[in-house]
Amino acid sequence: MKKKIGTVNTLLEALPFIKKFSGEIVVIKYGGSAQTSPTLKQKFAQDILLLYLVGLRPVIVHGGGKRITELLSKLEIGTEFIDGQRVTTDEVMKVVEMVLSGDINKEITAMLNHFGAKAVGISGKDSGFIKAKPYNSEKFGRTGVVDSIDPKVIHKLLDEKFVPVIAPIGGGYELGDIGYNINADFVASAVAKSIGAKKILFLTDTAGLLDKDGELIQSLTLADVEDLKKDGTIYGGMIPKVEACTDSVRSGVEKAHIIDGRVEHSILLEILTSDGLGTQFTK
Repeated sequence: MKKKIGTVNTLLEALPFIKKFSGEIVVIKYGGSAQTSPTLKQKFAQDILLLYLVGLRPVIVHGGGKRITELLSKLEIGTEFIDGQRVTTDEVMKVVEMVLSGDINKEITAMLNHFGAKAVGISGKDSGFIKAKPYNSEKFGRTGVVDSIDPKVIHKLLDEKFVPVIAPIGGGYELGDIGYNINADFVASAVAKSIGAKKILFLTDTAGLLDKDGELIQSLTLADVEDLKKDGTIYGGMIPKVEACTDSVRSGVEKAHIIDGRVEHSILLEILTSDGLGTQFTK
């Protein structure tokens, strides 16, 4: 009986958050261990389904760098990174699109549909949704940045009760352009800003942003972030995620969160409980 009462209390705790976020768009950048562990994949799908059923409107942007590197290795195609960014030659770009749009995107879509969410997979090339331009063509080839987004594409899918699953590939402007490989964190931020998301969550393999003593920083303002960049607390691979968070908040997203994707049901814990987890960014 105590266990049953505990279950009811958990549901009651979630009620005010369900009421608050019902009808709101939540963008989720899906990556790290949550995207590779079979168990965590299922937990992720269950989280998205529950959000979907209680009235939130989730939008998923996924990465896939590890699987791209694995396939390039099997095909004996060299790959190079400069300052954490992959150099994307035309040959590498074909593999990137094969993995992101043809493999990972469809895997996520099929998994969500299996659990009962009505998901549809797209890339930025579909319906001219994301237009991209080179980040630095001489240095990085077809590694690109978001130039423009057509929010109507996502709003149309949401209006039809779909869960959009977005591969971070942008289309070019010229006929026959093979497109651009874009950092998924930046795509998630750009999408969140353009479609009026209430929240954006980044699933990572860390507890969140840590201070110099290794302790979790639970909440930050934009001013706090600048101070932590100056003193070296924010460095390396955390920089693009923090930049994506601050850019989202600066452009109208109410809150951005970096959360631990290795924790089962981390998405539900962050959105539907009072304690939450990870690091939140506010204006």
